[in-house]
Amino acid sequence: MSIYALKPRFQNLLRPLAGALARAGGTANQVTLGACALSVVLGLGLAFVPLPRAAFLLLPPFLVVRMALNALDGMLAREFGQKSHLGAYLNELTDVVSDAALYLPFAFLPHFQPLWVGAVIWLAALSEMTGTVAVMAGASRRYDGPFGKSDRAFAFGALGLAVGLGLSPSPWQRWILPIMAAALAATVANRIRSGLREVNDGNFG
Repeated sequence: MSIYALKPRFQNLLRPLAGALARAGGTANQVTLGACALSVVLGLGLAFVPLPRAAFLLLPPFLVVRMALNALDGMLAREFGQKSHLGAYLNELTDVVSDAALYLPFAFLPHFQPLWVGAVIWLAALSEMTGTVAVMAGASRRYDGPFGKSDRAFAFGALGLAVGLGLSPSPWQRWILPIMAAALAATVANRIRSGLREVNDGNFG
């Protein structure tokens, strides 16, 4: 089970905004690049600019905004005739760049191990690569969990909230990133298994 399963309801809420953007001349690629740019600015700012710890409170609402922008670019592409080969590249590549930028600041916090932050960033990129490779193997783009993009946004939003509120360090902070890494490894395995099953069963619905 993944938060990704809630995406259709989220899209229904955003559909009027997608229509307004399309009528105003907005494009899917503009939304994709804008979301990535904002992610990089926020992530690098939290990592390298001397900001108070409370600045991490920006992460939870921003991650919701980013999910909304990701849903909007997809709707603009599918429902308003804006699909393009360039958009397919941008959609996948900017997600990986955005994830890396937004997870990076945790490597500079005293209670999170940089090695595990790096492992989560690498495995997150690998999980998205696995989802796209499924298409090359003859299956559909795979979004299987248990730790897909939406789940990671929820988890890192919760971490940002805890850090921003200055909650006292506790043992879970030592284990949360290894647990995330394990969940990502399971996600990679699930996407491979589901993609192969889809190809073997001839089910492309």
